Amino acid sequence: MKAHLSGVGGTAMASLAGLLRAKGHEVTGSDQDVYPPMSTQLEEMGVPVRSPYAASNVPEDADLVVIGNALSRGNPEVEAVLDRRQRYASLPAVLAEEFLRGRTSLVVAGTHGKTTTTSLLAYLLERAGLEPSFLIGGAPLDFDRSYRLGRGRHFVIEGDEYDSAFFDKRPKFVHYLPDVAVIGNVEYDHADIYPDFAAVKTAFRRLLGVLPARGLVVAGADSPAVAEILEGARSRVVTFGLEAEADWRAHDVRVTGEGTRFRVTQQGSDLGDFALRLMGEHNVRNALAALAVAHEAGVPPEAAREGLASFAGVKRRLQRRGAVNGVTVWDDFAHHPTAVRETLRAVRALGVGRVVAVFEPRSYTSRTRVFQDEFARALALADRVVVASAHLPAKVPEGQRISEKDLARAVAPEEARAAFVPGVDAIVAKLAAEALEGDQVVVLSNGGFGGIHERLLEALGARVPAGRASGSGS
Repeated sequence: MKAHLSGVGGTAMASLAGLLRAKGHEVTGSDQDVYPPMSTQLEEMGVPVRSPYAASNVPEDADLVVIGNALSRGNPEVEAVLDRRQRYASLPAVLAEEFLRGRTSLVVAGTHGKTTTTSLLAYLLERAGLEPSFLIGGAPLDFDRSYRLGRGRHFVIEGDEYDSAFFDKRPKFVHYLPDVAVIGNVEYDHADIYPDFAAVKTAFRRLLGVLPARGLVVAGADSPAVAEILEGARSRVVTFGLEAEADWRAHDVRVTGEGTRFRVTQQGSDLGDFALRLMGEHNVRNALAALAVAHEAGVPPEAAREGLASFAGVKRRLQRRGAVNGVTVWDDFAHHPTAVRETLRAVRALGVGRVVAVFEPRSYTSRTRVFQDEFARALALADRVVVASAHLPAKVPEGQRISEKDLARAVAPEEARAAFVPGVDAIVAKLAAEALEGDQVVVLSNGGFGGIHERLLEALGARVPAGRASGSGS
């Protein structure tokens, strides 16, 4: 088959291009702009990419055009495909027909933790010799790419609740032919496509609605909304959690210098201690979900324990970017109040110096007023807070936009503790001047944020240390 991917620069679309190439198809692609690392990955795969969008980019003899969900009517490539009456499909529909049908589909869904849980599950199956296929919506540190076409029967796929394409507004995950569905948690998100929380819950009910009766739901017991939607489950349910009674439960969670340790019980049977190199209770929940699905796939507990202990994680999920003059810089993808809160709690648990949060509203939902108060409460867990300018604010109607100044004032009225600092240059200068030895600087953004991490580390290295932090609340 000759396939063309319009919108190939995204992580998922570039991964689909790689999977199609691995299956022997001829693949071309196009996008408005393509940047590393995806541009490099596509080049290494031998996928020619044209930019910007133009009707001429789409080969007239393409057997299939995959249209990314960022494209809509008016895009020249969309218009050309419709005018020529070429065969077209969404990314999730192609994944289902080309790769998931005939395999055991393990779909990892939920508002938070999908990428880490998908990566960990794929890693546990790989370590156990099951040679899974996978598609991860991020950059796993334990694999050289975000996708693989393996020889085993399992396909581990991150199940996104975002819509599939301009012509298919169903959630992506309803396409994925699930045999096992992980629903770790459900909260309101994606305000650009879901008008309210009820609509989000309906989307997850649709995932349960396509799970066969012989299938399995692995459900987060600590999420009230998950319990609510489970009322419609027609398949077997296995639960996991920390706070609620659950089939898979973590006890005695403690932070160490190397990560997190905890004891696991499965339906009351003590499986002993497990170690995880990642920090935070949210990652313990992610680990429990992966352990439950790996057990279902036949991975012995001892093999899972060893795999968990060596799992490196995912780029941009509380990733330590470096330390200079005693100041550590962390990078996290958090763009929802719950994710911000859990990330800051995890860093706080280290018990080292001040926690300094730098927040860039970048996702559509975070650029609206929907969660402004919740973001303020989450960010208040830090000792110092810097709020950056929202990314492309004009994309949000003026009356619905977040107010960065109001957000900073809601965190703390004193500018010394919480301030709105618009640009990256000014943020780097402020942090480099004020950082104390022992500070943990946590950058919270789901985008590139102007390369702030490397720029901050460079600026910290060029200065004389300002002193030593005295700890929380200093």
